[in-house]
Amino acid sequence: MFRLKNIAIAMLVAAGALIGDAQAAAPEAIVTPLMTKPLDDYPGKESLMIMVEYPPGAVDPVHRHHAHAFVYVLEGTIVMQVKGGNEVTLKPGQTFYEGPNDVHTVGRNASQTQPAKFIVLLLKDKGAPVLVPEK
Repeated sequence: MFRLKNIAIAMLVAAGALIGDAQAAAPEAIVTPLMTKPLDDYPGKESLMIMVEYPPGAVDPVHRHHAHAFVYVLEGTIVMQVKGGNEVTLKPGQTFYEGPNDVHTVGRNASQTQPAKFIVLLLKDKGAPVLVPEK
């Protein structure tokens, strides 16, 4: 019995490692800058427009933008959530907003087989990073 228990524990540890490896191996988003424009009426601020492509199964890390972020879905289906908000599933033509103090807890492709693509308009401090990982 003791040996079976040890084997079962070893199998659970191995399964946990495989799940962790699968999450770590999830494809990353492909981010393409489209346009940056200083906002002369708002000194020290700029707008940045990016296109984000989620390969099938892509998952973003928990992060924040320190910006107003306006999302518009072009293709596929994505799942988004900010801390304290509801998880939402978005399809082409739908939008999502993140504020400068929001923590983006969920950002992923809803499909394991189809890519997704969306545009993000960020209103942010000039030269600030697009994404800041959250611990």
